[in-house]
Amino acid sequence: MSSASKTTTAHAPSALHRAFHDPSARSYRVVEGVVWALVLLSLVLLAIEPMLEGATLRAVLIADQVLLAGIGVELVLRVATYTPPSLQVFARPPAHALRTHVLARLGYLLHPLNLVDLLTILALHPGLRGLRLLRLLRLLRSERLFRYGNPFKSLFHAFDQDRALWLAAFTILGVETLLGGGSLYLVEHGHPDGITSLGEGLWWSLVTITTVGYGDVTPVTDLGRVIAGTLMVAGLFTLALFAGIVGHSLLNAVLTIREDQFRMSGRANHVVVCGFEEGLEQLLRAFVEERSLANAEVVLFGPHERPAGIAPELAWVQGDPTKESELDKVRLVHASAVLVVGSRKVTPQQADATTLLTLFTMRSYLAKNPLADARRRPVHVVAEILDTENADHARTAGADEVIESQRVGFAMLVHSLAFPGVGDATARIVSAGASDLYLGAVPDGVARQTFGELAAALRSAHGVLVVGWQDDSGRVHVNPKDDAAVGACHAVVYLAERPVLGVPS
Repeated sequence: MSSASKTTTAHAPSALHRAFHDPSARSYRVVEGVVWALVLLSLVLLAIEPMLEGATLRAVLIADQVLLAGIGVELVLRVATYTPPSLQVFARPPAHALRTHVLARLGYLLHPLNLVDLLTILALHPGLRGLRLLRLLRLLRSERLFRYGNPFKSLFHAFDQDRALWLAAFTILGVETLLGGGSLYLVEHGHPDGITSLGEGLWWSLVTITTVGYGDVTPVTDLGRVIAGTLMVAGLFTLALFAGIVGHSLLNAVLTIREDQFRMSGRANHVVVCGFEEGLEQLLRAFVEERSLANAEVVLFGPHERPAGIAPELAWVQGDPTKESELDKVRLVHASAVLVVGSRKVTPQQADATTLLTLFTMRSYLAKNPLADARRRPVHVVAEILDTENADHARTAGADEVIESQRVGFAMLVHSLAFPGVGDATARIVSAGASDLYLGAVPDGVARQTFGELAAALRSAHGVLVVGWQDDSGRVHVNPKDDAAVGACHAVVYLAERPVLGVPS
């Protein structure tokens, strides 16, 4: 056998290891199912225990002990089958390997989630039966209780990442408690009103450092009060130390939970704006002025912090729209439409490159999501392109509509020079004003053999000015001749004071 094959065989996980540490293994799911059955059954017994008495109560208590023993066996096997990562990389002498095994397993046992199981099992001792309720914390291990992610796992991970800081803080706290409690005991244990045991001194010291101050134990001698004053001042610094560590450890975890708050909501039929940044406030005013979208929920999505000046009722989600893993944050598959805007802080080519990547990413995400097939209509995607050369690329990338904002704006400026007044009229038409352009369905019974007949019928019945029509492929024919056959007319483009025709299906 070659050395490579020997290494592979030596490092191949055993069936027992996979059963307790490999979530993709069927045996792992079986073990988890059994453990959950034991936990849930033990919770049922815990709930009915206060209502029982006599022989029935004794039988329930015995059954509870058996269930806890089963959970304990699972924890023992889980720790025993744990493989220290360093031993998977390095070959160690027997004594060194044994030491690594012991210390690594001890650290694994003291992991917050495993510590919950350990405290639960300690309830097997009659004097520690009060710990039985801790088995409720076992629910924190379940991914089924959290649809999009387990926030407690993020918190535990934050503690684990900063375990050196926590170890240092608790070491300082322990030293202060021992020094303060031991010193007070040595000073006052012979005094008639002083403390009578080292345990009382340690209890007083811990209560003083944490500024709780129950007052059940107090120093009675002058030297004891000096020790107490010193310990009070030390307690202030200790609390400040713990506050700093808590802030450092939990900041990222809390921010992660905050980022997921929109994803965990039940929102739907909203509009997502990708790439929003400072300087695009006029875009938000356009949403307010657009009467058809005045009540739509707008979600701004960008890779940076929430820009200043955004109205508080607008939702902001921080994330990268060019990554599929981030799109679920804005519940993209539940949205009605998406607007991808280009950045004004980079060159047009760079902005369009990001827009194209965003479009490809969204289409790939929607194609892989089974919920997209259950929608009444696909998510409508509108993309802004700054460089005309990239317009066709944006359509290829999956944009339903492409707006060449700079080309349209410059064309209006130049056209206004040749035909004064046209630019102003065009601006009023495309903006929210007295008359706007709309896309509407053709009512049943309206003649539609030619464009002239269709326009005249809608003008007579609804008072609208039809300027074009849309075929089934989505192509819009603008200002065709009156005798032009409309064929399979899907919708019409018309000018009116308000949308009077139905929305195309």
